[in-house]
Amino acid sequence: MSRIGKKPVPVPAGVTATLDGQTVKVKGAKGELFFVVPDDVSVKLDNGEVKVDPRDETKRARALWGMSRSQVENLIIGVSQGFEKKLEITGVGYKAAVAGKVLKLSLGYSHDIDFEIPAGLTITTPKPTEIVVAGIDKQKVGQAAAEIREFRGPEPYKGKGVKYANEFIFRKEGKKK
Repeated sequence: MSRIGKKPVPVPAGVTATLDGQTVKVKGAKGELFFVVPDDVSVKLDNGEVKVDPRDETKRARALWGMSRSQVENLIIGVSQGFEKKLEITGVGYKAAVAGKVLKLSLGYSHDIDFEIPAGLTITTPKPTEIVVAGIDKQKVGQAAAEIREFRGPEPYKGKGVKYANEFIFRKEGKKK
């Protein structure tokens, strides 16, 4: 039994959820999203709640049950509140700036890195060493943040690189003479 899947997803005020076959469409103040629920899982909309149940007791249906419920919950949170990931840049001369639809990163390479900002996302740099990726789609926000972090991941000796704001980097001691 899925402990996550058992809980119904409440639809808050200001958000409208509609069901069209296996497609859940959610509309809110920040935008509109949809998710096509797999056929192994049934979806019901009643009393301002979205209820997800497996159609049968197969392993696949049980696996998709909790995942489908989480996806629907992410849609509702996305259109009502939105998602954001914060990244921090550490290193001498490392910085970021937004110019139009491009994030310019100086990360110690011989050239600057230009990252095209994906549609539906907003990237801001409150400080030159801080990047905030925000949007309504949790998957897109996480993917964009991961791609930015990948340009120069944090290293364990000096801690230089791009890391998530809440990430802890295990530091190592350097060589000894």
